[in-house]
This record gives sequence, C-alpha cells and structure tokens, in this order.
Amino acid sequence: MLDSLRTITQEVSVAPDLATAMAIVVARVSESMAVKVCSLYLRDERGHYTLRATKGLNAAAIGNVTMTHNQGLVGYVAKRGEPINLENAEAHSRYLYFPETGEERFASFLGVPIIHHKEVLGVLAVQQTLRRRFDESEEAFLQTLSAQLAGIIAHAAATGGLQQYTTETVDIRFKGVAGAPGIAIGTAVVYSPAADLASVPVQRCAGVASIEAEIRSFHQAMEMARHDVAKLGERLSDRLTQEEQALFDAYGAMLDDTSIIGEVVAMIETGLVASYAWSQVILQHAQTFATMHDPYLSERSADVRDLGRRVLSCLQESATAAHDFPDDTILLGEELTASVLGEIPRDKLAGLVSIQGSGNSHIAILARAMGIPTVMGAVDLPFTQFDGSQVIVDGYRGSVYVNPGVKVLAEFKALLREDQAMSRSYESLRDLACETRDHHRVSLWVNTGLMADVTRSIERGAEGVGLYRTEVPFLLRDSFPTEAEQTAIYREQLEAFAPHTVTMRTLDI
Repeated sequence: MLDSLRTITQEVSVAPDLATAMAIVVARVSESMAVKVCSLYLRDERGHYTLRATKGLNAAAIGNVTMTHNQGLVGYVAKRGEPINLENAEAHSRYLYFPETGEERFASFLGVPIIHHKEVLGVLAVQQTLRRRFDESEEAFLQTLSAQLAGIIAHAAATGGLQQYTTETVDIRFKGVAGAPGIAIGTAVVYSPAADLASVPVQRCAGVASIEAEIRSFHQAMEMARHDVAKLGERLSDRLTQEEQALFDAYGAMLDDTSIIGEVVAMIETGLVASYAWSQVILQHAQTFATMHDPYLSERSADVRDLGRRVLSCLQESATAAHDFPDDTILLGEELTASVLGEIPRDKLAGLVSIQGSGNSHIAILARAMGIPTVMGAVDLPFTQFDGSQVIVDGYRGSVYVNPGVKVLAEFKALLREDQAMSRSYESLRDLACETRDHHRVSLWVNTGLMADVTRSIERGAEGVGLYRTEVPFLLRDSFPTEAEQTAIYREQLEAFAPHTVTMRTLDI
C-alpha cells in the first residue's frame, strides 16, 4: 500500500488542475483498496458538501448530490472532522440514501475529512459491497491522501481553480508570520533565483511577435546548453570512465529530443514565456522518472533536473532586459534574502512576502528597519502563480490577500490611510526634546545597518546610534566587502550622525 500511496501522490502532484487530480485519486484509490466505490465531496460557499468525483457511483450524480453537516454519513464526517468507519452503513442513524447514486448495493463505508488549517474542505469516502470494517492501514492510507488533497484544493482556491464549483467570489487569504508591521497594497513581482526550476513565475507573452521571439530565445538557449555540455564533456574526458562519459552523451540526446522541444514550443505557442514552459515540461519529465520502480531509471530524475537548470540558466542569461518594477511592488519569493533588497529601487518597494523564514530572519530584521510591511513563512502560498496580481500584505497579523474583493480592498485602504495619518501626527513631535514630564532628559538613539536607516532616523529626530550592525554590508552582497569598502561605509555612518555618538558592534558575521 505504501507503493500505491507514493505513486498516487506523485501522479496527483503533477496533475494540471483540480478536476484531474480528483479523478486520479478516486480511480487509483478504488484500485489500490480493491473497493467498488471511491467518492470525493467538496464544500461550497453555503457550507454544503457536493459530490465532485467518483469511481463506482453513477457519473450523472456528480454535481447533483449535495448534503449539509446534518445530512448523511458524508455530512457527519464533515461535522465531526474525524474518520467514520462502518461495517453496515445502512444501519447507522445518519445514513441517507440518494437513488441517483446507485449506492443501495454497498454496505461498508469509510469516510475521512479533507482538512486544511483546521477547516474541513471536503470528504473522501470509500464503499464496499461486502460487510466489513476497514483496517487501520486502510484508514491511514485514506487520511494521508486526504492531506495531499487538502493542499491541492487550497491551491485551486488561490488560483481560481474552484470557480467552476462555486458561484461566490471568495477572498483568498494565506497565513504566515508577521515579519515587519504595516499594511501594503500593490502589484506582485515574483522573485526567481537563477536556474531554480520550481520558482519560475507564470508569465504570458504580449502578442504574436512576442511568442515568436520567445521561441527563438528557447532555441538559442538549447544551442547554448548543447555547446556547454559538449565542452564540459571534452574538458573532463581524460578523467572519466566510458560509463561516466556516457552521461554527457545522454545529456546531448535529451537536448536533441524533438518530443521535449515540441512540448515546450507548444506551450509557448499558447502564450506562455519560454522559461516557464521549459520549467514545467522538465519538472513533469523529472517526476515521471521519479515514479519509476526501477532504481536506475528513478535516479535519472536528478539528471533531468540538472539538464533543466542548465537550459533555464541559458534562457535567463538571454533575457537581458532589466526588470521593470511597478510602483508599489510587493516582492514574493521562496526564500527572500537581504541581497534581494538591493535589486529593487527603494521608492518602488511596498511590501515583502517570503515563503520560508521567520520573524527573526535577517530579511525581516532589515524590513523592520526600512519600514517595509513583511510576511514570512507563508508556506501555502503558490507564489509563482501570482506575478502581476494585486496583493495586500498585512504585516501586523502575518496575512497575505491575493486579488482581494472590493470590500476587503476598501477595508485595507482605510487601514493604510489610518497608518499614514498616524505617521504624520508623529512627525510633529520630532523636533521636540526627548524629555519626561518632570524634565528628565533621555537620549534617543537608534539601531542602524542601512543607509536608508540613516535618512529615516535623522528625519525623525535621532540623536545618535545605539547599535550599528556591521554584518549588514556582508549580507547585502554575494562576496565580502573589501577593507576599503567597509571603511567607506563606516565613515558614511559616522559623518551622517556627527557629532553624535555611533556605537558599532564587532563583526559577528
């Protein structure tokens, strides 16, 4: 059963949409558990549970059989939020018969809730003709698959894939960790590290001419990769065995594979940019290899990914045009780092969302210093899907809203205006002495690490630096700053606050 679980999980993970994923699950579960029926119910905007996929019941019942929390065994599973395992389902007080399903001949029943962030999104159920109680391993098998489905359903909700099942527009919120306080409303820009197949954002071509340019760019990148692989093979030829040298021949064969090239070109012709089309085709092929039972073939998945990264790197090199950051950029990324901040003009950057990291990450510390609302650890956010989307960052509560509705957008605009008004009211105090009501003078010092801190601190009446973080210049670049560069940076800080005190922390990089 573990092999079946692995195979189903891998198949579902590369399914192009929710409908396909649900069809795969009900079909494969029916086969793996040797049951006559497997059905999947999804919750709608009314809180009702509707049949959305089945193997074994009448197909005509899909979309037409619906029940509430208080109806039927499926509703009972949803209400309890726990599995229900019955040897004789018909004898249970909550049993409800739907003639259109053709389920009267099935006796035993096992249903498990599909739960995401403590919220029941649906129910996965199996039924069998003979009376029997499903064992613990079968129950665990079904629960594990329901957890996989929960993430896919949440992803579908975020990307609009649930629209065919509901009539109501739902504001999509993702939870993370508060990284830096504040409200930001702006346009999402996906940050994709070089040659990272999983982080390539979904982007579309501007028109026919753009599609043709993307296809040319793809072919050029393939040629560059062929040249690089051939040169690498030649350079290592005297150090490799014949079997090891064959790997480079295999790479060359994959780069010449007309079927892979054809798949990518076909995706580009639908309007997708070359880098995204290539990443999706390669990830699908890598997944295919990974699911093979032969150990040698399954290990070829790593080779496919390596080759994919080489071509992606060539594609990214050929995209020489500078990124045009919109006003009020909300930067989304798998793992944002301090050095990323240097790539975006400060006047364009409104907010940050990092899939990984915590409130103690260096990027969060810097964001707080710069006054950039930030959410960290938004692990459920399918960020590559949202390049160009409108996003709200709630740095107070650690929430991210994607493509918000009119009501939610209006509420956060009002909160943003309140924040701005409060900041303006504080500005009236900046020239007053920092003194208690009984005239005790207090030194108002700040922590710094960026030149942006200096400007903001002086504007707000700071009288010196209590802590200058000497590690920050190291975190903002890919290599160590030279002694001369460090001298210039420290001098800039000292001169900006002169004649006030600046305390520098010994480097703890």
